[in-house]
Amino acid sequence: MMGRMDEHRETVTPFAPQADPAALADLRARLHATRWPDAPEGAAWSLGTDLEYLRELVAYWADGFDWPAQEKSLARLPRFRTTVGGLGIHFVHVRAAAPSRRAVPLVLCHGWPDSFWRYTKVVDLLTNPGAYGGDPDDAFDVVVPDMPGYGYSDIPAGAPLDSRDVAGLWAELMSRLGYATYGTAGGDIGSHVSRYLALDHPDRVVGVHRMDGGLPVYSGDPADLTEEERAWIRDAQSWGGEEGAYGAMHRTKPQTAAFGLTDSPVGLAAWIVEKLRAWSDCGGDIESVYSKDEILTNVTLYWLTGTIGSSMRMYHANAALDPAQRTRYVETPSGFSIFQGDIVRPPRAWLERTANMTYMSEPERGGHFAPFEQPERYAEELRAFFRPLRG
Repeated sequence: MMGRMDEHRETVTPFAPQADPAALADLRARLHATRWPDAPEGAAWSLGTDLEYLRELVAYWADGFDWPAQEKSLARLPRFRTTVGGLGIHFVHVRAAAPSRRAVPLVLCHGWPDSFWRYTKVVDLLTNPGAYGGDPDDAFDVVVPDMPGYGYSDIPAGAPLDSRDVAGLWAELMSRLGYATYGTAGGDIGSHVSRYLALDHPDRVVGVHRMDGGLPVYSGDPADLTEEERAWIRDAQSWGGEEGAYGAMHRTKPQTAAFGLTDSPVGLAAWIVEKLRAWSDCGGDIESVYSKDEILTNVTLYWLTGTIGSSMRMYHANAALDPAQRTRYVETPSGFSIFQGDIVRPPRAWLERTANMTYMSEPERGGHFAPFEQPERYAEELRAFFRPLRG
């Protein structure tokens, strides 16, 4: 099997969290006691989260949503905790169903506003493709860690970590799990983590798959860019002006927003649900892509772990990265699946300018959370990219 080293099992412990009933009772009480804002008649989603929709969702959260059942569903995935870089890290780890020397170890990197939740639908598809009509030789050993300050991983006590810091932790984690070489894939912040894994550990990363090209950073002469690249930069700037207020808050004053979002479950839901709807390929109907249970599982993970503030602070850390880091060319074979329903979609010329692109696809369905929205297609994208890179 590709990239296997000796394991150090004594440092890795199984993890199966169960919420304190008192925490669930407190959540329910807070939901029932919500002080709702007003909203202009007919505003719907035009000014942010729709009041009518959120009232409906919260009523279900308070009196219909079964968190223990969702915990049980998540527990079908083997989950563990270990200490890396002085921080307790939670992760999913599932080996290929049929061990093979061609199985690629793969670390999947999530973004915001999510956690290991982003990949819960694709783990089985990637580790056991033969059970879904695929080629067993396309199997992966899959590792899905929660970044520090997200999900069930520890919150850094001091300065928040940036994407490059997290990449260093994941390199150590993969060594801990016994993998000398591996692939990586990610989207959103996870796209940057994957990129830094390839940049800083090129002797270990056999390939990096990303769902975006990041926001454009270019200090050269615009005349040297293609028209498609210039148009993309303009579009990204326009998107930032219209949709980027959340990011400005995260980068500059995340702690201010954290007070309200940590204290109010409805405020937390409003902050997250609006992004799930806006960034997904749902045509404005969020429940055409996610069930209420799926939405609330993601939101409840944030609530019970108290990680909304720490997750936002990572934007502040990333904003402080040396600009030179953001323009490093990725020599490692790089694949891109740019889903049609995603935001700020880069052109081929930009991807070729910034990375050793060996694969590009533009799936017709799926958005920012494609592993959850279109799990079968996402799994096939990873299989197609990594197939020539297998041992």
